[in-house]
Amino acid sequence: MIVLKSANELEKMRIAGRMVAEILALLKEKVVPGITTAELDRLAESECIKREAVPAFKGYGGFPYAVCASPNEKVVHGFPDDRPLAEGEILSIDFGIIYDGFYGDSAFTAPVGAIHRDVAHLLQITEESLYKAIDVSVVGGRLSDISHAVQAHVEQEGFSIVREFVGHGIGSKLHESPQVPNYGPPGQGSRLKAGMTLAIEPMVNVGKPGVKVLEDGWTAVTIDGELSCHFEHTIAITENGPEILTAL
Repeated sequence: MIVLKSANELEKMRIAGRMVAEILALLKEKVVPGITTAELDRLAESECIKREAVPAFKGYGGFPYAVCASPNEKVVHGFPDDRPLAEGEILSIDFGIIYDGFYGDSAFTAPVGAIHRDVAHLLQITEESLYKAIDVSVVGGRLSDISHAVQAHVEQEGFSIVREFVGHGIGSKLHESPQVPNYGPPGQGSRLKAGMTLAIEPMVNVGKPGVKVLEDGWTAVTIDGELSCHFEHTIAITENGPEILTAL
């Protein structure tokens, strides 16, 4: 069942989303050569404490950290660690909070120092695909219009779409109906209605689309060791068009 949010619930999600955006902006500034993802995780948790918010991922299904930190070939759900990041790498950070009973969830991929132009192109196209998906998230559209917008933009640039992980509804639960794949033909699935809140999150690989999960039971990596990129926003569908809840 897809839960439509009331005006009061949407306002709570705006507050939660704003907090996520603020904390991710702080983390993004810190992504430089020499930083460790464990340091970023500690920073995220301390910022939650300042805001009297709860890290959404820590303890969720047993996940042990506040952020998912996934460098290079890691796709999603990477564990923060004490390895210093090196110039030329990329890092995906996925982060969410709970505040006043509602969730916010967002992700970005950032360069670590200077990166090769081909890698910068991967980041650009993945982020663009997110905004193209948001653009078609309008009342009266279909759920798969979102999916198709991502796939069409990504594949025309020669990249591939991860299929094992998808976006999702979000609200008083981190994962609600519906699932939001990043691939598929347009014009299918549920009709989009005002009050729907979705976490749209393209995950895009340089090489093959397949992934595998490591022995920790969480970290997903590309099967061919090629780079992967991840961007995400929580949005609300409104009568006036899509509203990004996790943007500054």
